[in-house]
Amino acid sequence: MPEGKVAPRGYSAPVTRRFSHRLRVRYSECDPQNVVFNSHYVAWFDVLMTELWREVPGGYAGMMETGTDMVVAEVGVRYLGAAHFDDEVDLQASVSRLGNTGMTTHIEVQRDGKVLAEGELRHVFIDLSTKDKKPIPDEVRQALEPYLEAAPA
Repeated sequence: MPEGKVAPRGYSAPVTRRFSHRLRVRYSECDPQNVVFNSHYVAWFDVLMTELWREVPGGYAGMMETGTDMVVAEVGVRYLGAAHFDDEVDLQASVSRLGNTGMTTHIEVQRDGKVLAEGELRHVFIDLSTKDKKPIPDEVRQALEPYLEAAPA
């Protein structure tokens, strides 16, 4: 809904919840130019996903109890700026796609509101015993839905 407008009774505008986790750049993550070496952004994506799973109902352990795990199938990063030693950066995640057997997470790395990097992680859900892909369990889907980005109008 546009700012200042109220949704008609019985209707509500979809609200996407973004998960955020702050970290401080460590010296060991920087290259000789004092900027974060590119591969560390992918490691930060993994940290962010771990923290997200700590927040969702049931958590990662709950998903594994259903006989389900998830594996990274694809990762992409676009670098837009540099983080430096001792910067505080905010990692933000939202689910851009919840499919039948997979999900895609949109991630941004920000410093003081400026996007330094953006990326996507695509996970495939698998059966713990067979390692074959499997549908996302309903309880896992429901736990992730608050983070699902609203479809464009």
